[in-house]
Amino acid sequence: MSGPQIIASMMRTVIEFFRPSYRPERYYMRGPGPACARKTGRTLAA
Repeated sequence: MSGPQIIASMMRTVIEFFRPSYRPERYYMRGPGPACARKTGRTLAA
């Protein structure tokens, strides 16, 4: 690796540390979903 490649790699690492690209809250539901509501016979509150 040359100098600019090392610097770019270090910058990507620092950016990923301060602003992670993986955000679990985007992928996991909070609370029961529509299938649970159908099973229990409740309606979902909007």
